[in-house]
Amino acid sequence: MGKSATVFPAADFDSEADAKALREAFKGFGTDEATVIDVLVNRSNEQRRQIAATFKTMYGKDLMKELKSELRGNFEDVVVALMTDPVEFQAKELHHAISGLGTDEITIVEILGVYDNEAVVNIGNAYEGLYQTSLEADIKGDASGHLKRLLVSLANGHRDESDQVDEEAARGDAQALLQAGELLFAGTDESVFNMILCQRNRAQLRRIFHEYEEITGHSIEQAVENEFSGTVKDSLLQLVHCVRDPVEFLAARLHDAMAGIGTDDRTLIRIVVARSEIDLGEIKEVYEAKYGKSLAERIEVGGLPIGRLMPLILANFQQDCSGDYKRTLVAIVS
Repeated sequence: MGKSATVFPAADFDSEADAKALREAFKGFGTDEATVIDVLVNRSNEQRRQIAATFKTMYGKDLMKELKSELRGNFEDVVVALMTDPVEFQAKELHHAISGLGTDEITIVEILGVYDNEAVVNIGNAYEGLYQTSLEADIKGDASGHLKRLLVSLANGHRDESDQVDEEAARGDAQALLQAGELLFAGTDESVFNMILCQRNRAQLRRIFHEYEEITGHSIEQAVENEFSGTVKDSLLQLVHCVRDPVEFLAARLHDAMAGIGTDDRTLIRIVVARSEIDLGEIKEVYEAKYGKSLAERIEVGGLPIGRLMPLILANFQQDCSGDYKRTLVAIVS
């Protein structure tokens, strides 16, 4: 359990009682959504999966299938996310990011950038088990050029994970980045950026970024802006943000998911559910400090700030995170 989780294992856990409660919630006309939310949000992922096993033993039915047949829309999606094994869930999210219309490279960077090597390898193994093809093969089939190389490097899960910082080596790498980018007469040697950003440990990278700024007088982000374009630029900027501060990075991802017209529900569900037993408490603190509104309040409103909405659009906006879906997200965050 993470140091600042918002969801914890239930102390007096009784999988049989929970299975009965869910069975009762499905009976009759309609579904007792309040019971579904109460049971699932107040249990850990491991406990939810125990409930599913008990449910099958007691009733001979698959709880996930029952939930899918009873629920709809975003509420169904968030409940399915809560019930899914965390590693399998991230593998499915990666598959959607790769196989959808175009490549959602920012989601791929988010998942592969936030987790440690062991988790990345486990997610890759789960991916292969689910889709009978490797994550690397699918990335290679979907992306091209430097973006492909960057994502393949991240998918390998071979980053140095020591916390050792070598200042002299950091200066050397900062110089190498400068030579490969802003000082290179024509073009950019992307391979140097790839090697350093995907191999060095996070503390070392933060030192490299500091040294780069000392040498050039501007940030590594500015260098990326100057030297790259399109999806590669966006992916590198996201990766740098993730390395600098993973918690702030995820807070920004949540903000961006709700900043436009409508909500990127998939990103919202993924981060809220996946981090709920790890560091969602910390993410919501950073969110509130950075954006001046609590994460729960933002979910309640959805979309753009109300002052910028025409009343006509507001009605549609409220649907972004409406009803039981909204209640579930707020319950996880709170």
